[in-house]
Amino acid sequence: METLIRAVLESEEKKDFQQFIEQLSAIDRVYLLRNEILHAFANYCQEQEKPVYFFRSSAIGELIHAIHEMLLEDGAIWLMLRTRIASQESWWLSADLSQFKPVSVRALLDVRDRFVHSEHSQILKINFQPFHRDTPSIDDPRNIGQGLTFLNHYLCDQLSANPDYWVQALFRVLQRQEFDGIPLLIGDRISSRMQLHESVAQALKKVSQYPSDTPYTTLHPALQELGFEPGWGNTAGRVYETLELLERLLTTPSPALLEAFVSRIPAFLRVVLVSIHGWVGQEEVLGRAETMGQVIYVLEQARHLEQQLQADVQQAGLAWLGIQPQVTILTRLIPNCEGTYCNQRIEKLEGTENGWILRVPFREFNPNVTQNWISKFEIWPYLESFALDAAPQLVRHFGGNPHLVIGHYSDGNLVSFLLARQFNAIQCNIAHSLEKSRYLFSDLYWQEFEPHYHFSAQFTADLISMNAADFVIASSYQEIVGTPDAIGQYESYKCFTMPQLYHVVDGINLFSPRFNVVPPGINELRYYPYFQTESRHQRDRVRDLLFHRQDAAIFGTLDDAEKCPILAVGSISQTNNQTGLIAWFGQSPTLRNRCNLILITNKQHVTEASTPEEAREIEKLHALIAQYQLAGQIRWIGMQLQSDEMSEVYRVIADKRGIFINFARFEAFGRSVLEAMRSGLPVFATEFGGIAEIIQDGDNGFYINPTNFDDTTWKILNFLNQCDANPQLWQTISDRAIQRIDRHCNWQTHVKQLLLFARIYGFWDYISHSSREALQCYLDALFHLLYKPRAAQILDEHKQR
Repeated sequence: METLIRAVLESEEKKDFQQFIEQLSAIDRVYLLRNEILHAFANYCQEQEKPVYFFRSSAIGELIHAIHEMLLEDGAIWLMLRTRIASQESWWLSADLSQFKPVSVRALLDVRDRFVHSEHSQILKINFQPFHRDTPSIDDPRNIGQGLTFLNHYLCDQLSANPDYWVQALFRVLQRQEFDGIPLLIGDRISSRMQLHESVAQALKKVSQYPSDTPYTTLHPALQELGFEPGWGNTAGRVYETLELLERLLTTPSPALLEAFVSRIPAFLRVVLVSIHGWVGQEEVLGRAETMGQVIYVLEQARHLEQQLQADVQQAGLAWLGIQPQVTILTRLIPNCEGTYCNQRIEKLEGTENGWILRVPFREFNPNVTQNWISKFEIWPYLESFALDAAPQLVRHFGGNPHLVIGHYSDGNLVSFLLARQFNAIQCNIAHSLEKSRYLFSDLYWQEFEPHYHFSAQFTADLISMNAADFVIASSYQEIVGTPDAIGQYESYKCFTMPQLYHVVDGINLFSPRFNVVPPGINELRYYPYFQTESRHQRDRVRDLLFHRQDAAIFGTLDDAEKCPILAVGSISQTNNQTGLIAWFGQSPTLRNRCNLILITNKQHVTEASTPEEAREIEKLHALIAQYQLAGQIRWIGMQLQSDEMSEVYRVIADKRGIFINFARFEAFGRSVLEAMRSGLPVFATEFGGIAEIIQDGDNGFYINPTNFDDTTWKILNFLNQCDANPQLWQTISDRAIQRIDRHCNWQTHVKQLLLFARIYGFWDYISHSSREALQCYLDALFHLLYKPRAAQILDEHKQR
């Protein structure tokens, strides 16, 4: 980056850079982010009548495009440059551009603090970098999120370089496999790795004498005599395959062999999924608006995990021992449950043999609060006591300790950290969405956000849990490290400041092999293509709902119901940006003449709002509809639809050759986008977030920039015009969307990968346990000295309600 800065400051472009900085200073902006900087530079190029190449291809253009933050101080310019994905540099330039130098992260954080508070004081520095030194790390940023592949290669390289140590480690891992006192895989008769090698050869010879379909029970006496216990397979053929994998792994290790063998180890038979918020139940008890997507994800993941574990137990030959795997969703019990089952301690998970929902109540510090639903932004004071209360209930429920704890969202991940440590279990984190990226300057202005969002507790919890996890599942690569033009959700935790609270100098190792990208699945039985008409029993009723029915929760009567429908779905929030959607639609007469807008939200009236933010957004929506006189061109359905109704909504819009739009400012991995694509709708979705990894622009859907109204309008009208000229185009995009979801968003693949991660990372955790002790002490200190005081302040507020 020094070369590029020097190229600008030691050429004629220095004058342009100086004028550009002066122009920024004149508009009284001190702290600018990338989009603002690029917009201002585009205006500068236009005003100065620069050639087209100058905006991006000149040296100054390249430098401007690399700047993600700019701070203008008296006598200095501070730049945060993102030279490539997952790589940031900080630079200081004198105001007259005569000097420049790289600066440390600490210096940049101090400047950010001064921007908010002129008084500078000593502040706590959080730095996880020392704990990264002794752990393997990915080199190429393109491989971030492929942690399993990297770790397999790393372990096999280590096995080849030091076979005695690693074979001994593998032997110890196999030796400790058991379930409720029942030894699995190898018993006491095999007491060394050398004996293991010899016994495997003898077992292979013995098993080869039986027909491949011989049940394991027939083989058991002979294998036990050689030192082998159940778990190798349910038939002679399966046992032979597993033993042969182990023999090859011991002699000629490779990543593929390691993965294939470890995937067969019958470990992690008790799994708990932690989803704290509550309102987790069957079918229509799917969370509140702010957590609905997460709850649907958790229920589907739990069902498919349980089904996969049942199949694994059968294939491992353990069913004859009466071993039953179990998957349990841990959530909170809500006494005031509004007629649902959310006040019941235990509930069977439909579609499973041994899947459950276990509900544990929050302690009643103030029943007016704890007996009711609590927003995800207010839940922090209750998590530690919840974990303490849940632990013994889980043990009783499982009949033993859970082996794998999967956290969902920031609060569930923190509870998973507390539980996994207590049970000595493997911890998996799934963030779903990290709020830090969803609210602009949420760290820098945390004190202003604090009364409503309590980000000081949440961001601290995130730092603790993401660094404690044995492995992390992200839905997309962008969720971790963003794009060349945008910082990822996890990357935003790399370095940041919360003025007067703490500086994070190094908050996360983005190159850690703990990160793995695995998209979620979709309920294929519910969200199926529109042309499968034999199952569409709700079609007429949903068509009436979308275009004709009159109801207090429905706004608008369409002047022409035959115009092309544009469907938008989502709970009301600033991030989901329904106000931006209405403004965009209202400002385009051509679009309004061509299309109707169908907006489906969870509510429509201010009196229904559960948060001040939601109330403000509803008021703005009504005001914008009136401002642009959209009556007759919009249908706003503000009600909670049943799942079978919602799935049919997409298909009815597809019947009319409509389109789906996601206008969010940021979308981690939009469930509604996946549902729309599987139903056969062409999708126009925000380019900000992870959904761009499912959509291939122009092939099976389209990206839009919700801040660029003109470009979004052109994209949609151009598509519709092309469809008029070539009706097959709509069908082509529709078919490709369905195929894309079927290939890449599959629950069966998801849970197989998740269990493989648990087994590989469990092996890694066992052999590297001692190196994590210092990290655990550091995390404990952050929890007790930072997190708990922030949570206690929220609890004090709740006690006054």
